[in-house]
Amino acid sequence: MSDLKATVSETKNGFHVDGYEKISYDFTFLDGVFNPENPQLAECYQRWGRVLAVTDLNVYNVYGGQIERYFEHHGLELKVHKTKIGEKAKTIPTFLSIVDSMTEFGIYRKEPVLVVGGGLVTDVAGFACAAYRRNTNFIRVPTTVIGLIDASVSIKVAVNYGNYKNRLGAYHAPIHTFLDFTFLRTLPTAQIRNGFAELIKISTCSHLDTFNLLDKYCEELIETGFGRTDGASAEIREAADKINREGIHEMLKLETPNLHEIGLDRVIAYGHTWSPMHELVPETPLRHGHAISIDMAYSATLANSRKLLSDVEHRRILDLFSRAGLSMDHPQFNEEILDKGTAAILKTRDGKLRAAVPHPLGRCIFLNDVDAKELNAALLRHKKVMREYPRNGAGIEAFVDASDTGYTDNSSTEVKAVEVAAAKAGSLNANGSVHGGSVGPGHVNGTNGIKEKLANGNGTVEGLENGNGYAVGLTNGTNGYTNGSRA
Repeated sequence: MSDLKATVSETKNGFHVDGYEKISYDFTFLDGVFNPENPQLAECYQRWGRVLAVTDLNVYNVYGGQIERYFEHHGLELKVHKTKIGEKAKTIPTFLSIVDSMTEFGIYRKEPVLVVGGGLVTDVAGFACAAYRRNTNFIRVPTTVIGLIDASVSIKVAVNYGNYKNRLGAYHAPIHTFLDFTFLRTLPTAQIRNGFAELIKISTCSHLDTFNLLDKYCEELIETGFGRTDGASAEIREAADKINREGIHEMLKLETPNLHEIGLDRVIAYGHTWSPMHELVPETPLRHGHAISIDMAYSATLANSRKLLSDVEHRRILDLFSRAGLSMDHPQFNEEILDKGTAAILKTRDGKLRAAVPHPLGRCIFLNDVDAKELNAALLRHKKVMREYPRNGAGIEAFVDASDTGYTDNSSTEVKAVEVAAAKAGSLNANGSVHGGSVGPGHVNGTNGIKEKLANGNGTVEGLENGNGYAVGLTNGTNGYTNGSRA
């Protein structure tokens, strides 16, 4: 919530206004947020006696019954807006569908909308709340690693427009965020890995103790959903809780003095200098965590070439990415992309590169004096180093599939385009052929499957058996596709 304090003074030719807005919001760690024995979330709605919830359809398919029983237990009327959201559906039409539900519900200005899902859902629903009557409250319950660790910290909300990610948006803080890591029990390993990159990001440049824990427990953290799956040891659970709490706290300490990004030297922009350009370049887009990992690994090589990072530290960073199965290189991460990415980010960062690089490990410095010759030399060296690593630095399950991409109710032509594109996922994400890629029952939290026909990782859509649904370049116009059809 926010309060504005302002003064107005006369000037020679008019008036001058000084305004100061107080922004206040809370984070609560609460495993089992929808357990009826935990009343904290329900208490936020007792005044209203009802709840409008916006959630991802896949999340609802897993947790919908639990959510309904929770609010019924606490005597609250519940209406649910279910959306099939992903990067390709992070659009104005999706935004407007949420607005329509708010109107139909008759939401009051200070009545909080409940938003349950990953970062894409909280982005779009948050923007709908920012726009609705210019300022409607909302409460976040993130359900993915990126949602819990990264998106939950920021107050940025947005939709894609045309060929551009997050081109339309706002700064709008939720009044409360509940952080429930038990959602990770049903999140696929590929998505755990995807979010792991965000923790490497913040720890490499700002929190060495967290980096050390990630380095020590890397494989176990990914395999056990940060200690939340059955059979995870108490040691892993304790380490995971420490990593998550300290990682989020560090992100908040860095972001809260600069919530509206007035300052452009941002530590948490490590990995975000060239990745915004490169992420959507492959015909099948990279997952966000893999795209920023390529940027971070290359930036570490650049820092090492400048003697800002020791050889030992450089290898520690690269080794951690490799062990996590995160991407460190891609054939299309090349001199052309470096040049285009540099040109694009200079506009975003007001004419300066402001490339965050570790110096030393656990701290950060910003580079502004790097020319194309140095960038290209570092890239050549980086690709040579990558030949020493498994898969030449390529990641595991690095490309987006149905757990990243929303499937809207498209026309038959558009659906066919999605299904044809889906066939590519099995081989790209190392699942063999489409018929060979399988997912165990229960892995359904925003994952694996085309439309409602694929349940619990099983089922068939026009011959795509157990296929990890895949959409080539489905980013609202980017790479030639507009909502599933080639433009």
